[in-house]
Amino acid sequence: MPHIALVSALHALALDEDMPPLVAALVREGAQVSTPCWDDATVDWASFDLALLRSTWNYVERIDEFRAWTRRCSRQTRLCNPPEVVDWNTDKHYLAQLHRAGVPVVPSRFVEPGEDARVALQHFLMGTVTSLSAGRAVPFDQFVIKPSIGAGSRDTARYRCSDALRALEHLSRLVGVERRSALLQPYLASVDQQGETALVYFGGEASHAFRKGPLLRLDSALVEGLFAPEEITARQPGADERALAAAAYAAIPFETPLYARIDMIRDDKGAPVLLELEMTEPSVYFRHAAGSADRLARLLLARCNG
Repeated sequence: MPHIALVSALHALALDEDMPPLVAALVREGAQVSTPCWDDATVDWASFDLALLRSTWNYVERIDEFRAWTRRCSRQTRLCNPPEVVDWNTDKHYLAQLHRAGVPVVPSRFVEPGEDARVALQHFLMGTVTSLSAGRAVPFDQFVIKPSIGAGSRDTARYRCSDALRALEHLSRLVGVERRSALLQPYLASVDQQGETALVYFGGEASHAFRKGPLLRLDSALVEGLFAPEEITARQPGADERALAAAAYAAIPFETPLYARIDMIRDDKGAPVLLELEMTEPSVYFRHAAGSADRLARLLLARCNG
């Protein structure tokens, strides 16, 4: 009987709605299942045949510790996804690499620690930003600031261009006080009506998709918990969204990952663009896709035996 660890975090386990259906599916397939926390020093990771990252949602403030743990864990058992994938995927600079590979992405401007936040924001707010997806100037009157290493919309906020002072305080704290890279992106208004489309891949094959409602409200406080509550419904992706997801997946610079979630929104011309490619601990919302937990469970057992 293979023993599989579905890795979580102390305050995340009760919030992870993907955990119960996946545990049940693995048990039906004949596996023994545990749900240890990644930062529990008493866990013997060598006792597991495979460890699957599921809801390790407190890693953002402890990124170096988390990355070091993935290396230790991978030396003792098979870790999915592996450390090199985690290193690459926990930092949104990967968007620039995917753009260079020809994947249409949301227009993005990175601001690095040590940069003058005021100058960077002024340049960004000059009225347009060059679209990475279409090679043209895209006008915007609202924008988003987020950390390059972040999860669950924590430390992410939406601003009007006229609210530059408050935005500057946010950006200055990230790149100045906290010495974190930050990301500036135009707010694409289509998300307010259409939301995001998230397409999930298991083992190289498209599994299912769902809609994520808009998360960022103007003038709202920053997220203080592990993640911002999300409005999730089932969705059938369009052919153009499937094509974008396939292109993004094909551009992943690693061997076929166990899982990936590709989040897309539509730009001002209606074309889908990549918002995020999540391969670290993606929520996949099994309840919106019958049989999806069983598909992942069988794939996990095949990895144990492979």
